[in-house]
Amino acid sequence: MNGNVDRARTIAGLALVGVGIVSTLGIVTAEALYPGYSTAEETISALGASIGPAGLVQPSATIFNGAMILSGLLTLVAAYGIDRVYDHRWLTAVVALSGLGVAGVGIFPADQPAPHFVAAFLAFGAGGLSAIAAAVVVRRPFSYLSAGLGVVSLGGLVLFVALGGSTPLGIGGLERWITYPTQIWVTAFGGYLLGTGDHEP
Repeated sequence: MNGNVDRARTIAGLALVGVGIVSTLGIVTAEALYPGYSTAEETISALGASIGPAGLVQPSATIFNGAMILSGLLTLVAAYGIDRVYDHRWLTAVVALSGLGVAGVGIFPADQPAPHFVAAFLAFGAGGLSAIAAAVVVRRPFSYLSAGLGVVSLGGLVLFVALGGSTPLGIGGLERWITYPTQIWVTAFGGYLLGTGDHEP
């Protein structure tokens, strides 16, 4: 295998695993430090802004916003590596857009509604599309898992727009059906890239 491609694969894989770790533990930690936080009734973004019933809660806000910004930057690093591994600009583009969206969620908390709305829906939409796009270029059976997680995430987004909190899951629970499949996917894709090595061109 070309050494440059091998290094790019390692960079992308490590960055994606980093995204999964930072985003998941960042959310969990911010939730744990937010008194009275409800995963059903409050959005994930409430962790980083003064829109919840408790107002701005520290250190939850700093942890959440910092985790989103770092996750977004790591996603952009992953996009750089993915571009050199697969040379499919459409895949690179959607991964990079998802990174910009995730970083934007941390830069523009939910108490800045207009830019936050744009960033959140960019993160949601491009995240699900990234998983589906990757399914086109990776090998089976991971391609099936990648496509499935992307479909679940985008399906959750459609329901989120259509129903909001009008489900047994609540608005926060439904939102997690958008974000968690993407977080699972980035971690799994990172492991896939690290594990394939010389076995995939």
